[in-house]
Amino acid sequence: MTEAWKHSDFLCKNYILSGLEDDLYNFYSNVETSKELYDALEKKYKTEDVNLKKFVAAKFLDYKMVDNKPVITQVQELQVIIHDLLAEGLIINEAFQVASMIEKLPPLWRYFKNYLKHKRTEMKLKDLIVQVRNKENNKVAEKKTRGNSTIMGANIVETAPTNLKKRKKSSGPNNYSSKQEKLPQHNCRKVGHKNAECRALNKEKKKGQANMVETNDDIDDLCAMFSECNLVEIL
Repeated sequence: MTEAWKHSDFLCKNYILSGLEDDLYNFYSNVETSKELYDALEKKYKTEDVNLKKFVAAKFLDYKMVDNKPVITQVQELQVIIHDLLAEGLIINEAFQVASMIEKLPPLWRYFKNYLKHKRTEMKLKDLIVQVRNKENNKVAEKKTRGNSTIMGANIVETAPTNLKKRKKSSGPNNYSSKQEKLPQHNCRKVGHKNAECRALNKEKKKGQANMVETNDDIDDLCAMFSECNLVEIL
């Protein structure tokens, strides 16, 4: 082994070590040759790279959207996982990405999911994201409209009994009596009392009753006189 090769290997080894963190530098600084250092690092990080690919792939397969979280936010999270897959060299084409994203939509989106799955034309990923965003915006608007309708219905229910009470109060007997007292009576043409309490009416009633008694007495006397005349004729 020539001195020139040893010098070149020393420079190469230290060049690799200078790019490592302090703890890794201390761990690999005792390696004798640059080839040994390279083989050790390749073995370590190649294994970690394989494990990382498995981890990212498992994360993509296990990802499921839920109903209690905005769907467009979950779509963006899934896009990040797909980007990690591509960065690790796990190539998946756009058609597979679209199909996977449709299949991972939350349970309450099952009708929309079936609609997308039965579309005959091929869909781009960006077109799918636009449709998902529009669908979610429509759902939010519908929920807001239903909420406003519920509030209006509750207000109507609360207002109806109050109006009914006012109506009953305005059409009750006491109110009718008070209105009646404010009108002039047809007997005395005075206000402030009811017809039944009118003194003029009571006087007329008493006078009529007295006249009726006198008339009845006259009729009785007349009948008695005719009876006496008939009796005299018979005798």
